[in-house]
Amino acid sequence: PPPATTGRAPGPPDGGWGWAVVFGAFISIGFAYAFPKGLAIFFKEIQDFFGTSYSEIAWVSSIMLATTYGAGPISSILVNRYGSRPVVIFGGLLCGIGMVSAAFSTSILQLYICVGFITGFGLALNLQPSVIIIGKYFLKRRPIANGLAMAGSPVMLCTLAPLNQFLFDNFGWRGSFLILGAILLNCCVAGALFRPIGPATASVKTQMAEEGKGALKEEVTEDAMEMSSPTNVAMENKTEEEGGKDCCEKINQYLDFSLFKHRGFLIYLIGNVLMFLGFFAPIVFLAPYAKHIGIDEYSAAFLLSILAIVDMIARPTTGIIANSKWVRPRIQYFFSFSIAFNGTCHLLCPLASGYTGLVVYSIFFGLAFGMVCAMLFETLMDLVGAARFTSAVGLVTIAECCTILLGPPIGGTLIDTFGDYKYMFIKCGAVMVLAGTFLFIMNYYNYRMLAKEEKERKVKEDPKEDPVRTENEGRNNWNKETAQDGPELEPLREEQEGLKKEVNGT
Repeated sequence: PPPATTGRAPGPPDGGWGWAVVFGAFISIGFAYAFPKGLAIFFKEIQDFFGTSYSEIAWVSSIMLATTYGAGPISSILVNRYGSRPVVIFGGLLCGIGMVSAAFSTSILQLYICVGFITGFGLALNLQPSVIIIGKYFLKRRPIANGLAMAGSPVMLCTLAPLNQFLFDNFGWRGSFLILGAILLNCCVAGALFRPIGPATASVKTQMAEEGKGALKEEVTEDAMEMSSPTNVAMENKTEEEGGKDCCEKINQYLDFSLFKHRGFLIYLIGNVLMFLGFFAPIVFLAPYAKHIGIDEYSAAFLLSILAIVDMIARPTTGIIANSKWVRPRIQYFFSFSIAFNGTCHLLCPLASGYTGLVVYSIFFGLAFGMVCAMLFETLMDLVGAARFTSAVGLVTIAECCTILLGPPIGGTLIDTFGDYKYMFIKCGAVMVLAGTFLFIMNYYNYRMLAKEEKERKVKEDPKEDPVRTENEGRNNWNKETAQDGPELEPLREEQEGLKKEVNGT
């Protein structure tokens, strides 16, 4: 007969096809994170073409990023319902359709719809399933797998920044959007790699199956007899009761709103909502800032490539460090430090007046940005666990979309008001240092409370307070002692075994 584990979902393989899944997530996450930043190359020219301000053109990236994050719950629900593979493939199709439609836009409003909403929603359907499926394929090596998958963002950004400038010089921004729409269809190929981990149904050899045919027939007969039993009637009534669930309970199947009672989740949520107010604006305005102070177009685009190259190295390195025995038990502290370090880089950016200074800023910014992104989802999974991670990602992203939406336009408004980029960098740096400090203090409080709760739980489970457990342990100890008494009790044991056989016979 088949083993008892047949039909159960297997655990994470921590390798094998999981590395192909990491490669697919590398592509999907890379496009989801890097594409909105790479479009900043076209902003100066689109701004001149439509005659808009800095804040108006910044809404293109803001709407795109906000849709990518705000559609997180929808993406999570679709993943729970259909799995990661079809969701990512459909998202890749939406990305291509959005960018091809944007190539024919005649107003900035049409760009908001095509690039911001349609392409942004397609990227959302790429981001969430890619992060979720890594948690299903990896457990022990999960920080390393997340770090490698997250490295897709800097690799794509490093490639897209000079590629976009080359496409613009040769085809204009409309022709570039057509080509980029075709490139985004590669997300469909990446989604095809996301093979679901199903029940282990084919683990029994053919010979064992042949030998177990008789036993299987008997089980089928017994199952048929049980179909008419009162137990089955109770199961049918239970099914009818489940079918009568209200709308809120059905939604709660896909999004676990009880997470809002989770202390660690709330700390993470508040800190990240504050952090994203200044997280993306510096990348969006880095190339325009370089052009503003007189740096040529290719050198300005190369700043993003420098940032991406450093980011590319920082993410897997951070994943390896976070997976070490010294850092992983207190990974939340490492995450808080990364956010504060990121903000400090932005505060020092106004001191870089020339191209050399901006290169140094890009190096440190890439290091800090890679550290934050490599641990962004790993720290969330560390807090809520893999079982509730899908719902947690959806709830976090929809809460973050508001600050992501407002971050770049607020920065653009500061630039329009003061005519200088330094106030935008100071605002982003101050917000991120505040977010890092908040997370560090609150995580220290959370760790203290968890240690206290664990201590109380151990006191409650003390054997002295549990008479049943004490009696069982005493019986086990007596059995061990009798087993060590040697040949003196051998006749007594034989008599006891004979009584057991008679009882079994009756």
